[in-house]
Amino acid sequence: MKRRNVIIIGAAGRDFHNFNTYFRGNKDYQVVAFTAEQIPGIDGRPYPKELAGEELYPQGIPIYKESELPRLIKDLDVDECVFAYSDKPYEYVMRISAIVNAAGADFTLMGTKQTMIKSTKPVIAVGATRTGCGKSQTSRKIIEYLVGMGLKVVAIRHPMPYDPDLNKQKVQRFASVEDLKKNNCTIEEMEEYEPHVVTKRNVIYAGVDYEAILRQAEKDPDGCDIILWDGGNNDFPFYVPDLFIGVADPLRPGAEISYYPGEVVARMADVIVINKIDSASLENINKVRANIAAINPKAIVVDAASVLTVDKPELIKGKKVLVIEDGPTLTHGEMKIGAGTVAAMKYGAAQLIDPRPYTVGSLKDTFKTYPEIGTLLPAMGYGDAQIKDLEKTIAQVPCDTVVIGTPIDLPRFVNIKQPVVKIGYELQEIGTPTLEGILSDFVAKHHLENRLLH
Repeated sequence: MKRRNVIIIGAAGRDFHNFNTYFRGNKDYQVVAFTAEQIPGIDGRPYPKELAGEELYPQGIPIYKESELPRLIKDLDVDECVFAYSDKPYEYVMRISAIVNAAGADFTLMGTKQTMIKSTKPVIAVGATRTGCGKSQTSRKIIEYLVGMGLKVVAIRHPMPYDPDLNKQKVQRFASVEDLKKNNCTIEEMEEYEPHVVTKRNVIYAGVDYEAILRQAEKDPDGCDIILWDGGNNDFPFYVPDLFIGVADPLRPGAEISYYPGEVVARMADVIVINKIDSASLENINKVRANIAAINPKAIVVDAASVLTVDKPELIKGKKVLVIEDGPTLTHGEMKIGAGTVAAMKYGAAQLIDPRPYTVGSLKDTFKTYPEIGTLLPAMGYGDAQIKDLEKTIAQVPCDTVVIGTPIDLPRFVNIKQPVVKIGYELQEIGTPTLEGILSDFVAKHHLENRLLH
């Protein structure tokens, strides 16, 4: 019987995971290609044979630009295309479906049954309805509570395999800042990993093969009582969650029911954190609350604020400032405002300087692709060349102060000549219920308090 030819449409994350969990070793299918979108520079390299399975894929699997999809479907006699990346409006997803169907292939969205892996440890998963809702700060708050209870938490981050050699990223463990350097992490990776390791509260794993990652994390040398899945964009978890906490953003009301797969998160979650209620309007908060109640009435709703810390507010007041925000939040997250912007306005900046006239290299392309970014500078750093472009762009902007709203110590990697203000942000629950109470119930349900007694 002829194997069914498949293309997986992705962004070097969910696409690889879907392949590993369902298609790898499956003799009913032949994955003839991946296509790449969202992340610059990931096309043109193969998914290596060592990860794909040398028996069925002795040459590995090529990765092409998504724009080549119609040609690939015809040239490779493709039967089915699997859409496997996140944070896209429904209109976009169905436009890709139309392209695929018009070229003659079936269009598929894979669900949880075929792609979630079961852990031997209790799993708490954190997801969101959009990129930039506050997943990372929610994960940090959860870890803070659990570690405070005396438990060993191992975090596993949604993949960001940007290294040209994917074999080196099969399983990655980060326990220190030195581990970030050793693994040549990009700015995007460090934004997610660094807050975990600098606190020394927990280690964090990432990579490409998420079953291998899970099995190693369960046996982590520092101990493991609970796995914390720290999701990416607005994807649903790679692991079967025992407690699923979703984060919604009232600064983008309605996104929780109009973006894929964010609505999956909103419908699945046991707990929904409505974050940023300190900076959103009551009307928009209530809209999100009503949408959640309509699609997931059993979810426990936690209200929260994203509380800012500013190390040198005197360098903002009355100054012309360049605001640098988290890259993915501004690009495919489509946010018009971030922590740096809020801090600049709160502490009386005289002007936000538009970086667009001063961009160089790949930063020019970023603004062409995402013109809605406006007067903010995304901290793009998917490789050494792009980091250099970021450094040159910052140097050319005529500002008094650079306000950095990303969670990493950016001046450690980028030489910035202007004075710098660093913005931090942490989750703060408002009223009840609280995450601490929910986690205490979770610990008791899974008898983890018995471990603490020994």
